[in-house]
Amino acid sequence: MEKFKELILESKRKISIADHMLNVSYKLVQDPKILLSVTLSIYTAVEKAMTSVLEYERLFKRVPAFTEGFDSKFTIFRGKFQEKHNIQKEDVKLIIELRELYMAHKQSPVEFAKKDKFVIASDDYDLKTLELDDVKKYMSRAKVFIQEMDKFVSKNNGIFR
Repeated sequence: MEKFKELILESKRKISIADHMLNVSYKLVQDPKILLSVTLSIYTAVEKAMTSVLEYERLFKRVPAFTEGFDSKFTIFRGKFQEKHNIQKEDVKLIIELRELYMAHKQSPVEFAKKDKFVIASDDYDLKTLELDDVKKYMSRAKVFIQEMDKFVSKNNGIFR
């Protein structure tokens, strides 16, 4: 199977897991820590969908080779792909917000749950909070984004059988 197909399938699987965690696990447990796990799964799903499109485009030699780092992939996605294929600004904003949350979590010395929120504190105590409504917005936008990326990589499906 082509790499871009594997990536889009993995993206769909990750968003499905995140959806289940949000709509089933979180409702049962009511633990704000689950919101972080859901957000990280959404980030992974969106990043894999973006990479899938880049791998697809690279297969047709429409984008240059890129490294596996997020910054390299995002720069190419934003520069070459956003305008050409009318990617919504909300999608780019979603990717940026999810990346910032991911990096804040990764570099955070302190994280804690407070009431219905999950708080991520930086070294200098800049606080980022995750609330249920925020995560639901990320989820709905991510589902649309992944569906659009799936349509894009599936349009020449007969070529790769």
